[in-house]
Amino acid sequence: MSVTTQLAFERPIYELEEQLKKIEQEPNPTANTKDAIRNMRLEITRMKREIFENLDAWETVMVARHQERPQTLDYLELVFDEFVELHGDKAMGDDRAILTGFAKLDGQKVMFVGQQKGRTLQERTECYYGCAHPEGYRKALSKMKMAEKFGIPIICLIDTPGAYPGIKAEEHGQAYNIALNLREMALLKTPIICVVIGEGGSGGALGIGIGDHISVLQFAYYSVITPEGCAGILWKDVKFANEAANALKFTSQNLFNLGIIDEVIPEPLGGAHRDHRQMATALKASLSSNLKNLTGIPRDELVDRRYEKFRKIGMFHETGEPV
Repeated sequence: MSVTTQLAFERPIYELEEQLKKIEQEPNPTANTKDAIRNMRLEITRMKREIFENLDAWETVMVARHQERPQTLDYLELVFDEFVELHGDKAMGDDRAILTGFAKLDGQKVMFVGQQKGRTLQERTECYYGCAHPEGYRKALSKMKMAEKFGIPIICLIDTPGAYPGIKAEEHGQAYNIALNLREMALLKTPIICVVIGEGGSGGALGIGIGDHISVLQFAYYSVITPEGCAGILWKDVKFANEAANALKFTSQNLFNLGIIDEVIPEPLGGAHRDHRQMATALKASLSSNLKNLTGIPRDELVDRRYEKFRKIGMFHETGEPV
Protein backbone atom coordinates (compact mmCIF):
# COMPACT_ATOMS: atom_id res chain seq x y z
CA MET A 1 0.00 0.00 0.00
CA SER A 2 1.34 3.46 -0.86
CA VAL A 3 1.63 5.75 2.14
CA THR A 4 1.09 9.43 1.47
CA THR A 5 1.32 10.82 4.99
CA GLN A 6 4.77 11.04 6.55
CA LEU A 7 5.33 11.67 10.24
CA ALA A 8 8.37 13.82 11.08
CA PHE A 9 10.38 10.97 12.58
CA GLU A 10 9.62 8.75 9.56
CA ARG A 11 11.08 11.13 6.95
CA PRO A 12 14.64 9.73 7.00
CA ILE A 13 13.15 6.30 6.19
CA TYR A 14 11.13 7.63 3.26
CA GLU A 15 14.09 9.61 1.92
CA LEU A 16 16.25 6.50 1.90
CA GLU A 17 13.45 4.45 0.32
CA GLU A 18 13.14 7.07 -2.44
CA GLN A 19 16.87 6.83 -3.12
CA LEU A 20 16.59 3.03 -3.23
CA LYS A 21 13.70 3.23 -5.68
CA LYS A 22 15.75 5.37 -8.07
CA ILE A 23 18.73 3.02 -7.93
CA GLU A 24 16.53 -0.04 -8.49
CA GLN A 25 15.12 1.55 -11.66
CA GLU A 26 18.55 1.84 -13.25
CA PRO A 27 18.90 -0.48 -16.29
CA ASN A 28 21.63 -3.15 -16.30
CA PRO A 29 22.85 -2.68 -12.71
CA THR A 30 26.52 -3.42 -12.07
CA ALA A 31 27.83 -5.58 -9.22
CA ASN A 32 28.56 -2.43 -7.23
CA THR A 33 25.01 -1.20 -7.80
CA LYS A 34 23.59 -4.51 -6.58
CA ASP A 35 25.75 -4.30 -3.45
CA ALA A 36 24.54 -0.74 -2.87
CA ILE A 37 20.91 -1.86 -3.20
CA ARG A 38 21.46 -4.71 -0.75
CA ASN A 39 23.19 -2.46 1.79
CA MET A 40 20.54 0.21 1.43
CA ARG A 41 17.76 -2.32 2.13
CA LEU A 42 19.58 -3.45 5.26
CA GLU A 43 19.99 0.17 6.36
CA ILE A 44 16.27 0.88 5.84
CA THR A 45 15.37 -2.14 7.97
CA ARG A 46 17.83 -1.09 10.67
CA MET A 47 16.52 2.47 10.63
CA LYS A 48 12.89 1.37 10.92
CA ARG A 49 13.71 -0.88 13.85
CA GLU A 50 15.74 1.75 15.66
CA ILE A 51 13.16 4.51 15.22
CA PHE A 52 10.06 2.50 16.09
CA GLU A 53 11.61 0.70 19.03
CA ASN A 54 12.36 4.07 20.63
CA LEU A 55 9.13 6.02 20.08
CA ASP A 56 8.03 8.15 23.01
CA ALA A 57 4.39 8.29 24.12
CA TRP A 58 3.45 11.32 21.97
CA GLU A 59 5.04 9.80 18.87
CA THR A 60 3.04 6.63 19.57
CA VAL A 61 -0.13 8.76 19.58
CA MET A 62 0.82 10.15 16.17
CA VAL A 63 1.26 6.62 14.81
CA ALA A 64 -2.08 5.57 16.33
CA ARG A 65 -3.73 8.50 14.52
CA HIS A 66 -1.92 7.99 11.21
CA GLN A 67 -4.25 8.67 8.28
CA GLU A 68 -3.20 5.48 6.51
CA ARG A 69 -3.51 3.25 9.57
CA PRO A 70 -5.94 0.34 8.97
CA GLN A 71 -9.39 1.00 10.39
CA THR A 72 -12.31 -1.23 11.34
CA LEU A 73 -13.61 -1.59 7.77
CA ASP A 74 -10.14 -2.60 6.59
CA TYR A 75 -9.99 -5.38 9.18
CA LEU A 76 -13.50 -6.50 8.30
CA GLU A 77 -12.28 -7.07 4.75
CA LEU A 78 -8.88 -8.57 5.58
CA VAL A 79 -9.58 -10.63 8.73
CA PHE A 80 -13.16 -11.88 8.55
CA ASP A 81 -14.63 -14.25 5.97
CA GLU A 82 -17.96 -12.45 5.73
CA PHE A 83 -19.93 -9.68 7.42
CA VAL A 84 -23.66 -9.00 7.61
CA GLU A 85 -24.27 -5.57 9.11
CA LEU A 86 -27.03 -4.99 11.66
CA HIS A 87 -28.36 -1.44 11.89
CA GLY A 88 -30.11 0.76 14.43
CA ASP A 89 -30.64 1.00 18.18
CA LYS A 90 -34.46 0.48 18.04
CA ALA A 91 -34.93 3.90 19.62
CA MET A 92 -33.37 6.86 17.78
CA GLY A 93 -31.25 5.92 14.79
CA ASP A 94 -28.20 4.23 13.32
CA ASP A 95 -24.93 5.72 14.55
CA ARG A 96 -22.31 5.18 11.82
CA ALA A 97 -19.46 5.62 14.30
CA ILE A 98 -20.14 2.07 15.51
CA LEU A 99 -20.54 -0.86 13.11
CA THR A 100 -22.26 -4.03 14.30
CA GLY A 101 -23.16 -7.31 12.67
CA PHE A 102 -22.58 -11.03 12.23
CA ALA A 103 -19.16 -12.06 10.96
CA LYS A 104 -17.19 -15.26 10.51
CA LEU A 105 -13.63 -15.87 11.65
CA ASP A 106 -12.15 -19.14 10.37
CA GLY A 107 -15.67 -20.54 10.15
CA GLN A 108 -16.61 -19.41 13.67
CA LYS A 109 -19.66 -17.14 13.77
CA VAL A 110 -19.08 -14.04 15.90
CA MET A 111 -20.87 -10.81 16.74
CA PHE A 112 -18.70 -7.97 15.51
CA VAL A 113 -18.71 -4.49 17.09
CA GLY A 114 -16.24 -1.86 15.90
CA GLN A 115 -15.68 1.88 15.87
CA GLN A 116 -15.08 3.47 12.47
CA LYS A 117 -13.45 6.87 11.93
CA GLY A 118 -13.63 7.15 8.15
CA ARG A 119 -10.95 8.38 5.73
CA THR A 120 -12.49 10.99 3.44
CA LEU A 121 -14.13 14.12 4.79
CA GLN A 122 -17.57 12.75 3.88
CA GLU A 123 -16.91 9.44 5.66
CA ARG A 124 -15.53 11.18 8.74
CA THR A 125 -18.54 13.46 8.90
CA GLU A 126 -20.89 10.48 8.68
CA CYS A 127 -18.91 8.60 11.35
CA TYR A 128 -18.36 11.66 13.58
CA TYR A 129 -14.62 10.92 13.40
CA GLY A 130 -15.24 7.73 15.38
CA CYS A 131 -16.98 9.54 18.25
CA ALA A 132 -20.19 7.64 18.96
CA HIS A 133 -23.51 9.04 20.19
CA PRO A 134 -25.73 7.29 22.77
CA GLU A 135 -27.56 5.51 19.94
CA GLY A 136 -24.25 3.93 18.93
CA TYR A 137 -23.73 2.46 22.38
CA ARG A 138 -27.36 1.32 22.53
CA LYS A 139 -26.94 -0.36 19.15
CA ALA A 140 -23.76 -2.10 20.30
CA LEU A 141 -25.36 -3.36 23.51
CA SER A 142 -28.51 -4.64 21.82
CA LYS A 143 -26.44 -6.63 19.33
CA MET A 144 -24.21 -8.00 22.10
CA LYS A 145 -27.28 -9.15 24.02
CA MET A 146 -28.45 -10.90 20.86
CA ALA A 147 -25.07 -12.64 20.70
CA GLU A 148 -25.48 -13.79 24.30
CA LYS A 149 -28.94 -15.17 23.54
CA PHE A 150 -27.58 -17.35 20.73
CA GLY A 151 -24.27 -18.23 22.39
CA ILE A 152 -22.14 -16.30 19.90
CA PRO A 153 -18.75 -14.83 20.93
CA ILE A 154 -18.27 -11.07 20.64
CA ILE A 155 -15.31 -9.24 19.08
CA CYS A 156 -14.94 -5.50 19.66
CA LEU A 157 -12.46 -3.30 17.77
CA ILE A 158 -11.82 -0.01 19.55
CA ASP A 159 -10.65 3.12 17.72
CA THR A 160 -11.94 6.44 19.04
CA PRO A 161 -10.60 9.61 20.65
CA GLY A 162 -13.69 9.54 22.89
CA ALA A 163 -17.48 9.59 22.88
CA TYR A 164 -19.19 12.41 20.96
CA PRO A 165 -18.96 15.54 23.18
CA GLY A 166 -21.97 17.49 21.83
CA ILE A 167 -24.89 18.82 23.86
CA LYS A 168 -27.44 16.62 22.07
CA ALA A 169 -25.43 13.52 22.92
CA GLU A 170 -25.55 14.47 26.60
CA GLU A 171 -29.27 15.25 26.36
CA HIS A 172 -29.85 11.80 24.85
CA GLY A 173 -28.07 10.06 27.70
CA GLN A 174 -24.41 9.73 26.71
CA ALA A 175 -23.00 9.11 30.20
CA TYR A 176 -25.89 6.83 31.17
CA ASN A 177 -25.57 4.65 28.08
CA ILE A 178 -21.82 4.23 28.47
CA ALA A 179 -22.28 3.32 32.14
CA LEU A 180 -25.05 0.88 31.20
CA ASN A 181 -22.76 -0.80 28.66
CA LEU A 182 -20.06 -1.22 31.30
CA ARG A 183 -22.47 -2.96 33.64
CA GLU A 184 -24.19 -5.12 31.04
CA MET A 185 -21.00 -6.19 29.26
CA ALA A 186 -19.59 -7.31 32.60
CA LEU A 187 -22.54 -9.71 32.94
CA LEU A 188 -22.85 -11.10 29.40
CA LYS A 189 -22.57 -14.89 29.41
CA THR A 190 -20.59 -15.20 26.21
CA PRO A 191 -16.87 -14.70 25.42
CA ILE A 192 -15.84 -11.10 24.67
CA ILE A 193 -12.55 -10.10 23.05
CA CYS A 194 -11.64 -6.40 22.83
CA VAL A 195 -8.79 -5.01 20.74
CA VAL A 196 -7.61 -1.39 20.65
CA ILE A 197 -6.51 -0.93 17.02
CA GLY A 198 -5.72 2.81 17.13
CA GLU A 199 -6.98 5.30 19.69
CA GLY A 200 -8.64 4.07 22.86
CA GLY A 201 -9.87 7.29 24.37
CA SER A 202 -11.84 7.68 27.60
CA GLY A 203 -15.40 6.40 28.12
CA GLY A 204 -15.89 6.32 24.37
CA ALA A 205 -13.52 3.34 24.26
CA LEU A 206 -14.73 1.76 27.51
CA GLY A 207 -18.31 1.71 26.21
CA ILE A 208 -17.39 -1.36 24.14
CA GLY A 209 -14.25 -2.29 26.08
CA ILE A 210 -15.29 -4.71 28.84
CA GLY A 211 -14.06 -8.14 27.83
CA ASP A 212 -12.46 -11.41 28.83
CA HIS A 213 -9.33 -10.69 26.82
CA ILE A 214 -8.08 -7.15 26.17
CA SER A 215 -5.42 -6.61 23.49
CA VAL A 216 -3.75 -3.43 22.25
CA LEU A 217 -1.84 -3.11 18.99
CA GLN A 218 1.81 -2.23 19.55
CA PHE A 219 1.51 1.43 18.52
CA ALA A 220 -2.03 2.06 19.72
CA TYR A 221 -2.88 3.72 23.02
CA TYR A 222 -5.59 3.22 25.66
CA SER A 223 -6.25 6.04 28.09
CA VAL A 224 -8.71 7.69 30.45
CA ILE A 225 -8.30 10.88 28.40
CA THR A 226 -6.55 12.14 25.27
CA PRO A 227 -3.18 13.84 25.85
CA GLU A 228 -4.64 17.15 24.63
CA GLY A 229 -7.52 16.87 27.10
CA CYS A 230 -5.15 16.04 29.93
CA ALA A 231 -2.85 18.94 29.03
CA GLY A 232 -5.83 21.33 28.94
CA ILE A 233 -6.89 20.28 32.45
CA LEU A 234 -3.51 20.00 34.20
CA TRP A 235 -1.37 22.51 32.30
CA LYS A 236 -4.18 24.74 31.00
CA ASP A 237 -2.71 24.56 27.48
CA VAL A 238 -2.76 21.84 24.80
CA LYS A 239 0.84 22.67 23.88
CA PHE A 240 1.81 20.43 26.80
CA ALA A 241 0.24 17.36 25.14
CA ASN A 242 3.68 15.76 24.83
CA GLU A 243 4.26 15.99 28.59
CA ALA A 244 0.74 14.73 29.26
CA ALA A 245 1.25 11.72 26.97
CA ASN A 246 4.37 10.70 28.87
CA ALA A 247 2.65 11.15 32.25
CA LEU A 248 -0.43 9.10 31.34
CA LYS A 249 1.51 5.83 30.79
CA PHE A 250 -0.96 4.70 28.12
CA THR A 251 1.24 2.95 25.57
CA SER A 252 0.71 -0.76 24.98
CA GLN A 253 3.84 -1.78 26.89
CA ASN A 254 2.95 0.50 29.84
CA LEU A 255 -0.53 -1.04 29.99
CA PHE A 256 0.80 -4.59 29.79
CA ASN A 257 3.35 -3.96 32.54
CA LEU A 258 0.61 -2.50 34.76
CA GLY A 259 -1.61 -5.54 34.21
CA ILE A 260 -4.40 -3.54 32.56
CA ILE A 261 -4.29 -5.44 29.27
CA ASP A 262 -3.62 -9.09 28.46
CA GLU A 263 -1.67 -8.85 25.22
CA VAL A 264 0.34 -6.53 23.00
CA ILE A 265 -0.12 -7.47 19.33
CA PRO A 266 3.09 -6.69 17.39
CA GLU A 267 2.81 -4.43 14.36
CA PRO A 268 4.74 -4.74 11.09
CA LEU A 269 8.15 -3.07 11.04
CA GLY A 270 7.43 0.64 10.67
CA GLY A 271 3.84 0.44 11.96
CA ALA A 272 0.52 -0.98 10.78
CA HIS A 273 0.11 1.80 8.19
CA ARG A 274 3.08 0.36 6.28
CA ASP A 275 1.52 -3.06 5.72
CA HIS A 276 -2.22 -3.58 6.25
CA ARG A 277 -2.17 -7.25 5.27
CA GLN A 278 0.64 -8.21 7.62
CA MET A 279 -1.10 -6.39 10.46
CA ALA A 280 -4.38 -8.12 9.65
CA THR A 281 -2.63 -11.49 9.68
CA ALA A 282 -1.24 -10.85 13.16
CA LEU A 283 -4.61 -9.64 14.42
CA LYS A 284 -6.41 -12.65 12.98
CA ALA A 285 -3.95 -15.04 14.63
CA SER A 286 -4.51 -13.36 17.99
CA LEU A 287 -8.31 -13.37 17.66
CA SER A 288 -8.43 -17.02 16.55
CA SER A 289 -6.17 -18.18 19.39
CA ASN A 290 -8.06 -16.30 22.08
CA LEU A 291 -11.45 -17.40 20.76
CA LYS A 292 -10.36 -21.03 21.08
CA ASN A 293 -9.14 -20.44 24.63
CA LEU A 294 -12.35 -18.73 25.75
CA THR A 295 -15.02 -20.86 24.09
CA GLY A 296 -14.28 -23.85 26.35
CA ILE A 297 -14.84 -21.94 29.60
CA PRO A 298 -18.25 -22.45 31.31
CA ARG A 299 -20.41 -19.35 31.01
CA ASP A 300 -20.83 -18.67 34.74
CA GLU A 301 -17.09 -19.06 35.28
CA LEU A 302 -16.47 -16.68 32.36
CA VAL A 303 -18.50 -13.93 34.04
CA ASP A 304 -16.81 -14.52 37.42
CA ARG A 305 -13.37 -14.33 35.84
CA ARG A 306 -14.28 -11.15 33.97
CA TYR A 307 -15.50 -9.54 37.19
CA GLU A 308 -12.31 -10.44 39.06
CA LYS A 309 -10.18 -9.28 36.15
CA PHE A 310 -11.52 -5.73 36.30
CA ARG A 311 -11.72 -5.58 40.09
CA LYS A 312 -7.97 -6.18 40.23
CA ILE A 313 -7.12 -3.17 38.05
CA GLY A 314 -5.63 -0.40 40.16
CA MET A 315 -4.72 -2.59 43.14
CA PHE A 316 -1.12 -2.10 44.29
CA HIS A 317 1.16 -3.41 47.01
CA GLU A 318 2.84 -0.81 49.20
CA THR A 319 5.97 -1.30 47.07
CA GLY A 320 4.07 0.29 44.19
CA GLU A 321 3.96 -2.89 42.14
CA PRO A 322 0.62 -3.93 40.58
CA VAL A 323 -1.04 -6.97 42.14
